[in-house]
Amino acid sequence: MQVQKTNFIKKVILKDSDFEDHYLNNLPVIKHLKECQSIDFNSKISFFVGENGTGKSTLLEAIAVAYGFNAEGGTKNFRFSTQNTHSELFKHITLVKNGINTATDGFFLRAESLYNVASYIDKIDSEPSFSPPVIESYGGISLHNQSHGESFLSIVQNRFSGNGLYILDEPEAALSPMRLLSLMAEIDELVKKNSQFIIATHSPILMAMPDSEIFEFSEKGIKKVPYKETEHYTVTKAFLENPERMLKYLLE
Repeated sequence: MQVQKTNFIKKVILKDSDFEDHYLNNLPVIKHLKECQSIDFNSKISFFVGENGTGKSTLLEAIAVAYGFNAEGGTKNFRFSTQNTHSELFKHITLVKNGINTATDGFFLRAESLYNVASYIDKIDSEPSFSPPVIESYGGISLHNQSHGESFLSIVQNRFSGNGLYILDEPEAALSPMRLLSLMAEIDELVKKNSQFIIATHSPILMAMPDSEIFEFSEKGIKKVPYKETEHYTVTKAFLENPERMLKYLLE
């Protein structure tokens, strides 16, 4: 199947910065959006990478909520809140969408709140009015009856159907290196079915996906970088090539 070149979300624009949560003004991502106005998505797979505290997950969450997803994860139909902790950034951005190429599927998948998503699915299925059970779309086995990594990958393999927008927040928190390779194969198949992925990650394995674009967040702003120029790649490579030398330097 030929992959369409257009994305469901083409760019994200900061429309105003009159934040009630003033901490947002100190995030490098906000400083960048004020200066450069937008982040343009030109690949079907876009990675947000960078140091902790630069705002990549905050922006990812804002994009998901602005698109209509539940802040804790799930589809647009998921309506639950364990604790209202997401930022107000979603109110201050505009998503430039493709008016012709419309997504028919979508999911916001967060490793940190997967437990809450699994609980919500079990709760829905405990109500007699729902038939067939929602869990049938997720592999037929309660996500609580699987390990964290198994349930995460099960959602991708069973629930993601293609022609969709999929937003993933730090999937490596749930997945082993081998399962990350399985996820990459699933992403590749879904991209061939006209899907778009926006992913925040620290994994140098995952960000090696071919034909992807990498946005590196730092105190200096946001810039596109080649895979082998990311800090994640260079630090990991240096460590694996000579762990003894790096550990001696760190621990002395």
